[in-house]
Amino acid sequence: MGLKLQQELSLKEAIGQMLVVRASGYLLDSQIRYPAWEPNYSVLEGWIKELNVGGVILLGASAPELWLRVQQLQEAAKIPLLIAADIEQGVGQRFAGATWFPPPMSLGSIAQENLALAREWAHKFGAITASEALAVGINWLLAPVVDVNNNPDNPVINVRAFGENVEIVSDLATAFIAGAKLYPVLTTAKHFPGHGDTTVDSHLDLPILNHSEERLKALELLPFKRAIAAGVDSVMSAHLLISAWDDDRPATLSEAIIKGQLRQNLGFTGLVVTDALIMAGVAKYATPEEVAILAIEAGVDILLIPQAPEITIEAVYQAVRSGRLSEERIRKSLARIWQAKTKVISSSSDSSSFNKPAHLALPEATKCVDSILQASIQTGGTLPIKPSPHGGQNLILVHDATNCSDFLARHTAAIAIPKKLGYSPQLFDSRNFNFSPDNSQPTLVQLFIRGNPFQDGSGLTTIAKDFLQKLLKNNSLQALLIYGSPYVLTYLKPEINNLSWIFCYGQMPQAQSLVSSILFGKSSLVNLNEEDFI
Repeated sequence: MGLKLQQELSLKEAIGQMLVVRASGYLLDSQIRYPAWEPNYSVLEGWIKELNVGGVILLGASAPELWLRVQQLQEAAKIPLLIAADIEQGVGQRFAGATWFPPPMSLGSIAQENLALAREWAHKFGAITASEALAVGINWLLAPVVDVNNNPDNPVINVRAFGENVEIVSDLATAFIAGAKLYPVLTTAKHFPGHGDTTVDSHLDLPILNHSEERLKALELLPFKRAIAAGVDSVMSAHLLISAWDDDRPATLSEAIIKGQLRQNLGFTGLVVTDALIMAGVAKYATPEEVAILAIEAGVDILLIPQAPEITIEAVYQAVRSGRLSEERIRKSLARIWQAKTKVISSSSDSSSFNKPAHLALPEATKCVDSILQASIQTGGTLPIKPSPHGGQNLILVHDATNCSDFLARHTAAIAIPKKLGYSPQLFDSRNFNFSPDNSQPTLVQLFIRGNPFQDGSGLTTIAKDFLQKLLKNNSLQALLIYGSPYVLTYLKPEINNLSWIFCYGQMPQAQSLVSSILFGKSSLVNLNEEDFI
């Protein structure tokens, strides 16, 4: 892993180190969930062994299975891999069995009342996430999000941000980084130069920000400046058009933004990684080959999820051969990658006792999640409610009914507890359903709605709004439970003054259990046992 080996790499091998490819965290090809984006193992092994790709970003699988998957991939690599994951809410957000935190915005809401406490929990959040990442073989956290979500209609950042206040975002992001730095993993500040004030999802199209340079420096750039001062290891570029700095190229492809603003003005010397290059916000700009070359010209070091690794490497190689890119430029990125790998790989070998799935969801971590959930929860009306002796309806709205099994199933509290108390569950996709509720029955409504990538929406759909208005006009609605987005609560609050309601940032089973205990009262749940959740 020393300088000698770095110099011995051929040009194509050096370019390969600049690629991080996406793959399934599951061990078996039959388990792949997104075949358009996740290669089978034979192809992936070829990328690692023959193309010498520098890293892999993994999604899906249980945490223990992921640990096995990482061992498999590292054994195939002649140069140790960067193993990355989008774990903005802890390892459990992506890999079952590990700790799943509520969205970062929950800490931002706590900070409005008690900044010191929010900082303390943000530090623990970072430390626990890093510790558990190391336990399953992840050495690169694609977190924290340091965008300032000052646009309630933001469909893609939303509750992934620490909040709407630039100082709070900066404070909590740096606390997270400080916690994570207790362990040998890399951290990432994203999405540079700031994706918070957009109404377009860059997975689907190119957002445009027309703010003045003064505004950008005072708001969007400040959390990045603070993160860099705190020692963040990498910065992820955003696929945004920032007209004040470059009215033609997205930030990811802009030399004025990557070299000018990030490298020169902010003085960042670490890794610069693109957001995924398959995203439409940049993929629509040019061919995949041209996008990769432009990104390197702009100053990035790592190309995240290029559309075709073989073609990408060949295109960059030919750009060097033709003189458009210099080999020195490639070697500079390689040196930064080497420095990052040296940090996480040599250090993690000294901390091998952490590399065990047993170091997951420990009591301290569960207690930290409970504390954040309890401190950020909001309630209104009369609570707890008295369950109807004759049962009722439990109407559950999710954004995508085909993709909610990670947090919602028959054994999770939002379904199992009301069902045991006589409320029959009915699940609806908020984008497309037609249902007339039985107004003669007591009714619970649970909303699992928040901004997420690829959803093209930040809150309630028109169909869901109409449905809720009808329910609010009759007297059968016992309680409204909102999981995820405070902007949904803001929209509904004028209509629910006389209603029992609970808002919780978290959507995961641990959050559902807390909401159920508040809704029905702990005494109503005391006689429930494991058989009631089957």
